[in-house]
Amino acid sequence: MIRQRKNCSGHAQVTRRHLLFGAASASLLNIHADAQVTSAGVKPRGTAKTCIFINMNGGPSHMDTWDPKDGPWNPADARIAQFPSGLALSKTYWPKFSAITDDLLVLRSCASWEAAHERGQFYIQTGHSQNPALAAELPHIGAVIGYERGFTGLLPPFLAFNQNVQGATFLGGPYMPMMPPASRTGIATLTHNYFGAASTQRFQDRFQLLRDLDAPIRDNPANGTVAAYGGYYSRAKQMMYNDAVDAVFKFTTEDEGRYGANSLGRSLIVSRNTIKAKMGVSFISVTQSGWDTHVGQFDRSQPTTIYSLANDLDRAVAALVEDLRASGDLDSTLIVMMGEFGRTPGVLNSRGGRDHFRPVMNVAMIGGGVKGGRVIGASSATGGELVDAGWSGNRAIYPDDIAATIYSAMGIDWSKGLDDTPSGRRYLYIPGPVSLSGGVRAVNEVFG
Repeated sequence: MIRQRKNCSGHAQVTRRHLLFGAASASLLNIHADAQVTSAGVKPRGTAKTCIFINMNGGPSHMDTWDPKDGPWNPADARIAQFPSGLALSKTYWPKFSAITDDLLVLRSCASWEAAHERGQFYIQTGHSQNPALAAELPHIGAVIGYERGFTGLLPPFLAFNQNVQGATFLGGPYMPMMPPASRTGIATLTHNYFGAASTQRFQDRFQLLRDLDAPIRDNPANGTVAAYGGYYSRAKQMMYNDAVDAVFKFTTEDEGRYGANSLGRSLIVSRNTIKAKMGVSFISVTQSGWDTHVGQFDRSQPTTIYSLANDLDRAVAALVEDLRASGDLDSTLIVMMGEFGRTPGVLNSRGGRDHFRPVMNVAMIGGGVKGGRVIGASSATGGELVDAGWSGNRAIYPDDIAATIYSAMGIDWSKGLDDTPSGRRYLYIPGPVSLSGGVRAVNEVFG
């Protein structure tokens, strides 16, 4: 059994207010000014331009996803197959992933400090464990990446689908997640064609009138919140009546047929469009709910099972990989698939499912400089404990290590700290001791 990291560091629970902030309400937050920055001087890899973080919300079973074991707990049709470099997958759950194993990297020596959904979700979204005193100050990883990359295109740098995620907090409105719908018809409010061919010009005229009336307030804003409004409206206007922006959020029934006519499939279609359009998006969070499989996880009479969850993810991600490879964007797009913790190992519980389990979990990655066709680490024969770390840290890989790895792939110094927080406490991108030889660190082994 490998050693577990002892320090935990703090993060805060997500409040209803913070979760409900979207792209529009983000404008009410102050724009983050230049901050005093500290750093331990780590060297990020910079292999990716965009990260798609697929949040397997509910805590996926490591034994029924990326680390299957032979045993009586498997259904008769599991069809577990061994692939080169120690990779094993069920061909029933993952028929398409089984054909692209050269792209897939699985980290099997992962663990979490949390075994409750809300706390675990905050942990994987922020890289920080719970500390109620700092809840309002801890931004989402995607907001940090947006802050580092800046607002460089027509679209906000941070998009989120299917879940109200932790926002940008003190980093400011420009880095809050935009949470658009994933629908074939796109975003209805990008145009208002109430006046036929004259609609665009009338919109331009009214917007200019608004700017003329607001000029004294914009030139001398009363506070940062008022200033943020001006920036928000200008950026939103650039998206209006723009055919290129409109096309990003639309797709065909053929696309749905390949990715799946469900929230995950549609969200990944829009994610693909966004990456190909190159309009400034650097982080995309896509949530697939349903992985809290306490009951009947192999019972096909249930609406949600391992079969349906895995098949939906398999279909959508395989189509995404195919399309990004065809467009030449796969090598610069990091795809991360993980949940908030693992599930109880060995035999199923008395209800035919698995319960929460923090000592072992898995993370899967594709693209973005990751070397696929491999596994890192190993768990025991029943999946109950970690027996091989498989990386230079020689311990379990935790969500804050995964966050550091994402930052590194995105070219961001994950050892940074910002001093100008509302509380005056230093915000560290990754909490706890940071160094090249110990403490929280990027898992450089994923890059080969």
